Amino acid sequence: MSSRRSRSRQSAPTMISDDQINDLVSKLHQLLPEMRNRCSDKVSAARVLQETCSYIRSLHREVEDLSERLSELLDNTDSTQASIIRSLLMQ
Repeated sequence: MSSRRSRSRQSAPTMISDDQINDLVSKLHQLLPEMRNRCSDKVSAARVLQETCSYIRSLHREVEDLSERLSELLDNTDSTQASIIRSLLMQ
């Protein structure tokens, strides 16, 4: 029963005002390195959302690259050092 209640709460539409949307878009704009460096204050919400998606994709690629490099590094170290590094990463 509790899962049914939580699902019904989650599916209830939440109304977000235009001011709230503008505030969230503005916060996203401030978080994006590419957009923060630009002097223009007036950027469309669509552009901010496109840049956000691109930035998230680039972060995913960077994480994948770093994960691969870490795996290669761990494969080339002795097992004792590799276990210590793995245990530190899991904390």
